[in-house]
Amino acid sequence: MSEHRRKPPNGGRAGGGGGRRRAPSGGGYGSAAAGGEYGGRAAARRTAGGGGGGRRRAPSGPDGYTGSRSGGYGGGGGRSGGGGYGDDDYGRGSRRRYQPPAKKRFIDYPRSDRDGLKRWLPSWKQVLGMCVLGTACLIGLVGIGLSMVVVPDIAKTASAQSNVYYWSDGTQLGTSQSEYNRQIVELGAISADMQNAVITAENATFYEDSGIDPKGMARAVFNMAKGDSIQGGSTITQQYVKNAQLDNQAQTLKRKAQELLISVRVGATESKETILAGYLNTANYGRGAYGIQAAAQTYFGIDASKLNPHQSAFLASLLNGPGLFDPQAYGADKARNTERATERTQWILKRMTEVKVKGSYPLTPAEAAKYKGLPKMKKYIPGAGLSGQLGYMAEMAKAEAITKLKEQGVSEDQFNRGGYEIHTTFDKKRVDDLKKAVEEAEKKHLNPKKRSEDKYLQVGGASVDAKTGRVLAIYGGPGFENGWYLNNARNGNTPVGSTWKPFTLAAAMEYGTYKTDGEGISPESVYSGANDLLIRKNNGDTVPGPPENDPFRQRNEGRASYREITLDKAMQKSVNSTYVQLGWDIGHKTVEKVTNGLGLPGVGKYSEHNASWFLGTSTPDAVTMASAYTTFTQGGEHRAAYSVTQVKKSGAALPGFDKPKPKQVISENVANNVTKVLNNVVKTGTASKMTSEFGWDPNRPAAGKTGTTDGNASAWFVGYTPQLSTSIVLSRPLNDDIRKKDPAILEQLSKDFPSHLSMRGVAGDPSVHGGDLPTEIWTNYMEHALKGTKIEPFAPALPIDNKIYGGGAKKPEPKPVQTPEDKKPEPSERPKPGKSDGGGGTCPDPLDPACWGTTTTGQDGGDTTTTTDGGTLGGITPTPTPDPTPTAPDGGLTSTGGDTTTTGGGGNGSNKGGLFGGG
Repeated sequence: MSEHRRKPPNGGRAGGGGGRRRAPSGGGYGSAAAGGEYGGRAAARRTAGGGGGGRRRAPSGPDGYTGSRSGGYGGGGGRSGGGGYGDDDYGRGSRRRYQPPAKKRFIDYPRSDRDGLKRWLPSWKQVLGMCVLGTACLIGLVGIGLSMVVVPDIAKTASAQSNVYYWSDGTQLGTSQSEYNRQIVELGAISADMQNAVITAENATFYEDSGIDPKGMARAVFNMAKGDSIQGGSTITQQYVKNAQLDNQAQTLKRKAQELLISVRVGATESKETILAGYLNTANYGRGAYGIQAAAQTYFGIDASKLNPHQSAFLASLLNGPGLFDPQAYGADKARNTERATERTQWILKRMTEVKVKGSYPLTPAEAAKYKGLPKMKKYIPGAGLSGQLGYMAEMAKAEAITKLKEQGVSEDQFNRGGYEIHTTFDKKRVDDLKKAVEEAEKKHLNPKKRSEDKYLQVGGASVDAKTGRVLAIYGGPGFENGWYLNNARNGNTPVGSTWKPFTLAAAMEYGTYKTDGEGISPESVYSGANDLLIRKNNGDTVPGPPENDPFRQRNEGRASYREITLDKAMQKSVNSTYVQLGWDIGHKTVEKVTNGLGLPGVGKYSEHNASWFLGTSTPDAVTMASAYTTFTQGGEHRAAYSVTQVKKSGAALPGFDKPKPKQVISENVANNVTKVLNNVVKTGTASKMTSEFGWDPNRPAAGKTGTTDGNASAWFVGYTPQLSTSIVLSRPLNDDIRKKDPAILEQLSKDFPSHLSMRGVAGDPSVHGGDLPTEIWTNYMEHALKGTKIEPFAPALPIDNKIYGGGAKKPEPKPVQTPEDKKPEPSERPKPGKSDGGGGTCPDPLDPACWGTTTTGQDGGDTTTTTDGGTLGGITPTPTPDPTPTAPDGGLTSTGGDTTTTGGGGNGSNKGGLFGGG
C-alpha cells in the first residue's frame, strides 16, 4: 500500500517515536529506523494516537491517570519510549482507574479502596472500634446518671397531703385525708411473718439479687415498643423506688430509666433491711392506709409488730391492687374481691412453706393449714370526716377525677396521697333542697318502730342541669357515719321499671317497626293493650317464655286490660303488654341503639330474646337516668353527666377535664314528641298526683314517667322541666349487716329481685308505686330548686303522620250508612263513661277503655282487680264469651258473658309474664 493512500495519524513527523527501539524523548523528525517520519508502516500504526505505541505502560500522568497500550498522556513511545498525546482525551482505550491519594483519612469511611457495595461495609476494625466507643459512652452516661440521682427519703415519701373538694361556687366542700396517722416504723417493729409474706409473694430472691430484674426491665421495654402498657419493676427495690416517686408516676421511658438508675444506686448503697423497711412503710394497702403500721391499724386494729401469718398474707395480697383484693373496697364487687383475696392469701401462705427466707422456711405446712379463708377484719367506714351527703359527693367526684387522671398518667395511688384540688359541679342550695325533700317525706310517711316494712327503706336521687349535663345535686343515703356506705345515687343495682318505656317509644318514632321499613311511627299508632297478651315475633311465631318454653303472655299491672289503645294512652296508663309487643316489633338491637346513645346499659348477653327488657330490667343509677331524660328536652342531643369541672395540683390546672360534647341521639321532633307524651303522663297519667295532691304549679310545664317493678322491688319517678332533670328511686336493698342483724326480714325478699326486700306495706301502702312517694319527693324538691327561675315552655312537637295498627290491633271497619232508625242518640241519651247502654250505643272515643263497659277496681292481696262488662266498640257488639269460661291460669275468679274479666289473688309474677314495668 502506497504512502499516499494511508498516512499515520500522529506518527512520523510529529510522533515521539514509533519504533521498538527507544527514540529521543523529544519526538520530532527521526530516522526511519527510529520511527520517524520515514519509518515503516507497522511502526506508524503502533505509534498512532500519541507518543508511545509500545506494550508497556507509560509513566503516570497528572492526577493519577496512567498511560495505556495505545499511547499515554505523556508516556513513552515503544516499550520504554516516551509518548505524546493520544487521540482520545487521555488515550484510546484508557482504563482511567482512580488511584487513592498518598495520605489516607483518619476514618476511611466510605472505604476508598473498595468499589460498589463494599465501599459502604465497615471493616472489622471499624466495627470493633465503635463497640468499644459505645460501651465507654454508656458507662460514662450511667456513671453520670448514678451520681445525679437521689436515694428516696422515706419520711418524705410517707407523708401525704389532703385532697380538697370545692362546691360549684368555689367555696370549700370538704377535705379527705387518711383516717390514721402515718407512722414510720423500723423493720424490727414489723412482724417477721409480715416481712416473710411480702418477700415470698413479691420477690423470693430479695436477699440475693442486686435490686433490679433485667428480664423484667427488658420485658417492659419490649411492651413499650409494641405499644402495650408499661410494666413496673418486679423486685422489692424497684417497687420501693416507684412508690417513692410521688410527683412522677407517668408511664414513660424517661421515668423508667430514672427508676432503673435509682434502683441500681439504692441496691448498691443501702442495706436490704433498709430497703425492705422503706417498701413496707410506703406501700398503699387501700382504705387510705399508706405504710404497714397504718394498714395493720386500719384492717385489724393492731400494731404491725403483732401481725400473724394469716393477717400478713392478706395484707401482702393487697400490694397487687387494693381495689381488686379488698372485700370492702368502695364501689367494688364484694363477692369477686373476696374470691380473689381468698385465693391470693391462701397462695401466699402456701408459698411461705416453700420459699426459704435467709436460709429457713418461715412457716410450716401444719401451721399454714390452720388459716382458712380470710382473716377477720374491722368494719370499714369510708369518707371519714365527711358526713351526710358530703361523703357521697366527695366519693363520686373522686371516682370521676381518678378515671380522667389515669388517662394523663396519674395513678390512683398518687391521687390518694393528696395535694389535689377537685372543683365540682354540686350546687349547695340544691343539695340541701333535695336532702330536705327526702327527710320530710320519710318523716311524714315512715314509722319503722311501728311498721317493720318501713325498715331499711333507702332513697336515692340525682338532679342534672338539662342544658349542660352538670350534676347539681345528689342524695346518696343517710351518710357513712350512719353505716350506709353505698351511694344510692350511683347504685347501679336497682331495676328501673317503666321509666324505660320512653326509650322504646323514642326508638319507634325514630326507626319504626318491621312493618314500616325504617319509617318512624306516630304516638297515635294503635296497639292491643290486653292483659295476658300473647307476644309474637316479627315472623308471627310466639315468643317462648317460662316454664318449659310455653308461649309468653305479658300481664299488665293490676291485670288491667285494654282492647286497643294508642301508644300515647298506653304510656299514660303504663300498659305493659302494649310496650312489650312494640319493643319486639322494633327489635332489641334497634332499641339498644337508642339506649346506648343515652349512656344506658345494653340488651346484655342473655337478654336479646327477653321480653321484659323493654319494661326495665336494666339497672342504671339515678344520675344516669336523670341524664338520659335531658335528651328529650334538648332536641335529641345527649350531654353526658359530669361532676368535676377542674382538678389542680400545686395551683396548676391538669388537662383532661373538658366539658362532654353533645351527641345527637334522636331527631329533634322525635324528642319533642316524647316530651309531649310524657307531659300527658304528668297531666292525666300515672304521675297526675303531682298536680292534684302534691301541689305542683300547673303553669310550669313538666314531663316524666313513673316506674314500678315486679315484687315491688323498686319505685321510680324520672321527670324534667326545660331547665332541670331529676330522678328519684326508692328500694330496700340488702347488705350483710341487714342479713346478720335481722334474718327474719329475709321473708320479705322480692321474688323477682332477691337482692332487694319487697316494698309491699311500706308507708302502709299495699304496693308503693312510682306515682306515690317518689313523685312526692320529686315535686317537693323541684318546687324549691326552681324557685325564682323563669317558667319556660317545652318546644312544640310537630305531628308524625305515620299511624299504624300493630300488635293485635285491627283497623276499624268503615262505619255503615245510618238510617233514621239507627240514628245515634243525642248526647243526653248516650251512655255515661263506664256505662253501657246494653245495646249498640257508641262512645265519642272508641279507643277509650271507658267505652268498653263498666270498670271497677278493688284490692285483693295487694293487686288491682279489674272487671269489664260487655260494652261495645265502634258500634260493633262483641261476641259474648261462651259459658262457662275456663278458670284463669293464675287462680283468679271465672268470668261469664263479658268481654274481659281479670280478678285475682296471688302474686304478680307467673308464666303469663310478670307485672314488670308497671307505673
